[in-house]
Amino acid sequence: MKSVLIVTDAWYPQINGVVRSLERVGEEMTRRGLAVHHLTPEGFHTIALPGYGEIRLSMTLPGPVERLMDQINAEGIHIATEGPLGLIARRYCIKRGLAFSSSYHTQFPEYLRARLPVPLAWSYAYLRWFHRASTGVLVGTPSMKAALEKQGFDHIHLWTKGVDTELFNPSKRDASFSDQRPVFLYVGRVAVEKNIEAFLKLDLPGRKIIVGDGPSRAHLASAYPDAEFVGPLQGEELARYFASADVFVFPSRTDTFGLVLLEALASGTPVAAFPVMGPIDVIGDAPVGVLSEDLGSAAIRALDISRDACRTYAQNFSWS
Repeated sequence: MKSVLIVTDAWYPQINGVVRSLERVGEEMTRRGLAVHHLTPEGFHTIALPGYGEIRLSMTLPGPVERLMDQINAEGIHIATEGPLGLIARRYCIKRGLAFSSSYHTQFPEYLRARLPVPLAWSYAYLRWFHRASTGVLVGTPSMKAALEKQGFDHIHLWTKGVDTELFNPSKRDASFSDQRPVFLYVGRVAVEKNIEAFLKLDLPGRKIIVGDGPSRAHLASAYPDAEFVGPLQGEELARYFASADVFVFPSRTDTFGLVLLEALASGTPVAAFPVMGPIDVIGDAPVGVLSEDLGSAAIRALDISRDACRTYAQNFSWS
């Protein structure tokens, strides 16, 4: 049986699109008869990333990681993140002359600049160096591919994402979920780079619900007491929220894909978003969402979209 090793600094207890994507891809490869191994921060001493308490960075020397990689002896190696484990795995592969692929999941330079005065040029220089050694850099959308090519990246390949249409399903819609309609929902990290205030500031009827956690949660919950912050959810409860909402509002301008867009659509819930990377690639001109610089207008107009059309569209995206 051929084996694949996925090296990632992003893993549980994090709950985000990167972790879910890597997990589902591993499941799909297993179904295809591959032995899939994940090398993650589990089992290593970790410290919290400043400002992102749930993100644990592995503090380990190369030796233990290299011994694990020797033991696994995978025929295919994919380095999913540019963090400490990714760096050690990159060094391991180069030292032994092993080919590996890598992926670009997050607009890290933009995220970092939102928090610290770090020039974009410095961050992109590091990322170009990191990915230059891989045989192929996998990205989720054509927009991301074009953006990285402008930054001097090469050997970029499209790696589209899928959605679990069994979990995220209109049948999970709960009629008793709310007696106050419409319900406008956001799901994701509650952090400055997600631009959540653009949603919270909108003058909308009904309810605003925020699902997720992050460093900005306490501040935003205090500043916008009319919005409901329910914390992180998973599995059936998360699917119930997606299906029971009337519109999914996605205010981010920095996501490379936005897996939650597909999860909302698979649940039959239309999307309102800015016309930027991610929403443009996932939704485009499809009649399942409204993309506009006027996010409030987009949210109201999305109420008229057919929920059946959203579900049908999402079924075109599969992990296989």
